[in-house]
Amino acid sequence: MSSHSADRLAEHRRLSDFFELTKPRVMLLAVFTAVVGLISTHDQLDPLRAFIAVLCIAAGAGAAGALNMWYDADIDAVMTRTAMRPIPRSRVSKVEALVFGVVLGTIAVVALALATNLAAAALLACTILFYVVVYTAWLKRATKQNIVIGGAAGALPPVIGWAAATGEIGLEPLTLFLIIFLWTPPHFWALALNRTDDYARASVPMLPVVAGRAATTRQILIYSGLLVLASELPWVLGFAGTIYGAIAAICGALFLLLALQLNRSIGTDRRAPHRLFAFSIPYLFVLFAALLVDHGGGSLSPMRSSLSGYIVGSVHAELLPGAVRSTHSFINLSTGEV
Repeated sequence: MSSHSADRLAEHRRLSDFFELTKPRVMLLAVFTAVVGLISTHDQLDPLRAFIAVLCIAAGAGAAGALNMWYDADIDAVMTRTAMRPIPRSRVSKVEALVFGVVLGTIAVVALALATNLAAAALLACTILFYVVVYTAWLKRATKQNIVIGGAAGALPPVIGWAAATGEIGLEPLTLFLIIFLWTPPHFWALALNRTDDYARASVPMLPVVAGRAATTRQILIYSGLLVLASELPWVLGFAGTIYGAIAAICGALFLLLALQLNRSIGTDRRAPHRLFAFSIPYLFVLFAALLVDHGGGSLSPMRSSLSGYIVGSVHAELLPGAVRSTHSFINLSTGEV
């Protein structure tokens, strides 16, 4: 290999490492829900500003991911699930990750303010700070309710998308916030049940480590019930049609059934939490895709239709296993990456 080719390869790997810092799969899920919030409004952003808004939200989510990896480098190094991340592998230094995250986040917030409005930019800034300071630096290592309270950060993208288009916060994006907020604990705890040793080794007081399996499965069942009720709010409040209501009811019944099976399973059963965790990912996608379709019935401009189609296609390719996607890569797409 020539020196030029070696340099190109090294540069490509370097860029890949920084891209990995942004947690691209988590970023994509955040962007998808933000797009749903943006398109759900009756206000029309011009194509350029809408594109910039989505790009800024993606950059903000990536900045939060990079800063999370910077602060959690010590934890990541001792957990099997995260030991291959760029900082534990010494492919990126902590200083580089910190500077990258701060610069990317600052650019995202400033650009969103210039392209849309101060309300959306302030929400994006608060989301990044909440995720990094409140969840990562404080709650994650201090309380078994870490993922419950910290889940608010992951639930804010649809509110940011709505604010980018309208300049304000309405009831509809708050219902989307509530759905994601209630979805996060059962999704994450189902993963954590099969990763208890990992979290215990890193001294992270995740609920299964501190309270045990029985208490965790009960909490999962409670949050699943609340999630099913919350998922019907867009239909009950008139934000979505009957098709969405029916899809939410069917998916909710399946989610609740898996949570009930998990609650009744024995301690050595690793399949029950795995089934719920695996189902929780397409559950959220289908729910938000149904909202996207529901709001797309002829009312969307060509730009918004193209934007929603692109995002849905991208997330669909990441979320749904196909002939060219393994179950392993499907399961890895999750907020379990946080």
